[in-house]
Amino acid sequence: MTKKIVVTGIGATTPLGGTATESWNALLAGESGARSLEHDWVAEHSLPVTFAAEAKVRPEEVLERVEYKRLDPSSQFALISAREAWADAGSPDVDPERIGVDYSTGIGGLWTLLDAWDTLREKGPRRVLPMTIPMLMPNAAAAAISMAIPSRAYARTDVSACASSTEALANAYAHLQAGLADVVIAGGTEAVVHPLPIAAFASMQALSKRNDDPTTASRPYDVSRDGFVLGEGAATLVLETEEHALARGARIYAELAGGAVTSDSFHITAPDPEGTAAARAVRDALEAAGATVDQVTHINAHATSTPVGDIAEYKALLRIFGEHLPNIPVSATKGATGHLLGGTGALEAIFTVLALYHRTAPPTINLTEQDPAIPLDVVTSPRDLGSGPQLAISNSFGFGGHNAVAAFRSV
Repeated sequence: MTKKIVVTGIGATTPLGGTATESWNALLAGESGARSLEHDWVAEHSLPVTFAAEAKVRPEEVLERVEYKRLDPSSQFALISAREAWADAGSPDVDPERIGVDYSTGIGGLWTLLDAWDTLREKGPRRVLPMTIPMLMPNAAAAAISMAIPSRAYARTDVSACASSTEALANAYAHLQAGLADVVIAGGTEAVVHPLPIAAFASMQALSKRNDDPTTASRPYDVSRDGFVLGEGAATLVLETEEHALARGARIYAELAGGAVTSDSFHITAPDPEGTAAARAVRDALEAAGATVDQVTHINAHATSTPVGDIAEYKALLRIFGEHLPNIPVSATKGATGHLLGGTGALEAIFTVLALYHRTAPPTINLTEQDPAIPLDVVTSPRDLGSGPQLAISNSFGFGGHNAVAAFRSV
């Protein structure tokens, strides 16, 4: 028997705000989280890209000193957003053996790894901190959350580049359906606004180089788009079976109606230009939700603002929705947040959930001239979704050909 899985808590720390609510409000207001980087290492390394979408609230302003010192920034963001989501869910009194964690990152503890390497080269092995490995390992965020909110059913980590946290949601859905837990804390995090990733992404021509105007650099679907804006932060959702949520009187935001993952098996960085496997992920997510294409009322697109990626996603959507596609409002929220890599899917899932909860599709900013090759109904100012039944999907696609889609239904 298929169980209904619902969202009862949300939390986020992002380039737009220190909480999910602050981030949502800034998104609706059309704000941009992209800013020039005020770090000495920008000039020191002569970086070709001098801006990014850093988290608006720094972890040291929120965490206890011992937590801040013993966690990589990626785990710091994760813990902050998870605590917010748990509190938002009412801090449910649940047997820890019935609480699971499905968390993700695309890269992991990069700052810890590279700082430790610098220490080893400059000061020798005795100066390398004993907590280095526990801080840099990709599962550190899931572990930190599972200890902060006692979660003993399981604590698992998904690592599939930019699809990571949507895949975590799909796995959480499956784990709740399988009865492995009654409540799951799911989401993703990333903290790689660091000179090495900026240099590397810039070298592969993936980043926008609009150094003179960072706030308009991320421009999904625009004819002048020239790459994504690197972002950081974390987002977390508390998921549980509807039966469990109702029994404890929880507030329900939306239903996680289904999730799906596929693989392009095409290229390590480029998407399949025809979007074949990405389309199958959309189809499979809708099938898991028991939904048809004509029931979809909103799409939160992956839309990174890269010339090739935006078109490939459009072709994938066209394969599935066909003549229905022009009638579906599409939001591309990376225009405001930048690209949080492993954390982006969970953040956009929260935006999708809030769009259903508030019946409002959030805007896509910086779209001044839409690419005629992508004739979508792009939302450029907050749009009322109406009072009827709503079904929305949130897409994520990552290096390695990873595709992940989550489907949400209004309640």
